[in-house]
Amino acid sequence: MSNILSNFEHILASAQKLIVSGGYNGFSYADISEIVGIRKASIHHHFPTKVDLVLALVKRYRQDAETAFDMLERNVTDPIEQLQAFIGHWAECIEEGSRPFCVCALLASELPLLPSDVAIEVKAYFHLLSGWLTRVFERASKEGLIHLRHTPRDEAELFMAVIHGAMLSARTYGDAGKFSMIASAALDHVKVAKLTTQQ
Repeated sequence: MSNILSNFEHILASAQKLIVSGGYNGFSYADISEIVGIRKASIHHHFPTKVDLVLALVKRYRQDAETAFDMLERNVTDPIEQLQAFIGHWAECIEEGSRPFCVCALLASELPLLPSDVAIEVKAYFHLLSGWLTRVFERASKEGLIHLRHTPRDEAELFMAVIHGAMLSARTYGDAGKFSMIASAALDHVKVAKLTTQQ
């Protein structure tokens, strides 16, 4: 049983790395078979089709994110510190190469070509992240920690776009530090806005 679970997890992890490196159409079960060290038939046993595999991966990814946001809100009460922790998490992942790019952000760039079931799950992740960021910006604004030029929802969408763009810049330049610089500047921008309005 443990070996079956191990293969299941290893298949998902391998699929995520392959998607991040080459996109949805950039890998096959043969690639996973080589990485995991099991026959393609064994992969089909867990995931009959590639759609089943990527769908399971994205669902897991979204559920893990939801759990992480819940834990962050329980452990960190300050909304600015929550945003800093979010940036810090990705900065560490990019620096270590463990998660150099958000798999859902990458799949979103291929959205018109994705199977509909996968596209729906990718959109669900974006709605989850946007919803969480919106709540964080709302709290930060109510507590007077930042000044919002736009609605909390619009600010959340802007911040999310900057975060994903920062990942792309870090990848393009081959410089992990680019991510932290851009993401931190985005957060400083709304904090500076508060100071500007008080002057």
